[in-house]
Amino acid sequence: MSGGVGPYEQEDNRQASISDRPQIAAASGGGFFPLYQLKALVVIVVLSASGLVSAEDFAFVVFSLIYIYFLSKVAFPTLSPSTEPPVFGRKNKALGLYVLAGSVVGLFLPIAYILAGVFEGDKEGIKAAAPHLFLLASQVFMEGLTFSGGFSLPIRVFVPVFYNSRRIFTILEWVRAEIWKDGGGSRRRLYVGRGIAIANLAFWCFNLFGFLLPVYLPRAFKRYYSAGLTQK
Repeated sequence: MSGGVGPYEQEDNRQASISDRPQIAAASGGGFFPLYQLKALVVIVVLSASGLVSAEDFAFVVFSLIYIYFLSKVAFPTLSPSTEPPVFGRKNKALGLYVLAGSVVGLFLPIAYILAGVFEGDKEGIKAAAPHLFLLASQVFMEGLTFSGGFSLPIRVFVPVFYNSRRIFTILEWVRAEIWKDGGGSRRRLYVGRGIAIANLAFWCFNLFGFLLPVYLPRAFKRYYSAGLTQK
């Protein structure tokens, strides 16, 4: 999952966002959804069933799904039934490391933090971290959907940009909650929670303003419109 980090083209032209990339590399299971999407779906269902997801975040995910289909019909239709050319090289090691770092910061550390909070009774910390994790898992799922559904390159770009923009606000709320939190676990957990929240804020702000908008987005549109001109 670009997790907001942006797609990562692999050998089979599959694009992974930051959070789903290691999972895609591990396997692509059979069935209706590949394994990494099923894992993201499990996170979504568990957080939703736990009552940790707000109505606003649910509405955001539903709206994004509807708007993606709207854009794909009105603004950015698929130009060719074949896969559009990748934005980056298929063996870009630097991007691969960047994606892996985003997976650790954005997915694995928050998941570990929430699980540890269950044992320590830190309900406040869990509640603060859950919205970011829910939206990131939803982003991973949606990125897989736009790729497997054959959507155009601008649509596949739209997902990480749209979700990353939204998650920055949820992470800001997470940072505020950690800074002003009083109690809820050990002092060590308090500092760890603040560190994870601040690390996510720094990483995803850079991902949006330093990578997705100035680098990935322009290249993706250039590829899309260049492909359109060659077909005329």
